Amino acid sequence: MTTDTITTAAPATTPTAAPVAAPAAPSVHRRALLTWLAVYPTITTAFLLLGPHLGNLPVPLRTLVMTAFVVPVVVYALMPLLLKAETRLARRAGGRS
Repeated sequence: MTTDTITTAAPATTPTAAPVAAPAAPSVHRRALLTWLAVYPTITTAFLLLGPHLGNLPVPLRTLVMTAFVVPVVVYALMPLLLKAETRLARRAGGRS
């Protein structure tokens, strides 16, 4: 009777790249400034565009309509752009030092 020997090769190891660190989040002061830079012009624009049409509505209803317009514009359009710009500026400033 013959016995066959089964050999298994060790799994090949592949070098792994070092994990890339995510950029640090902006400080609370920078986030506040970025939020203000998004909110102020958006609210001003909303007042200019919608104000004349909403003038006869009660204040809570006017506020509801304004926030229904302002919040999505700020959250989905302006803040991502401002955060991206802030990240680029932070990288550029970090490269000079």
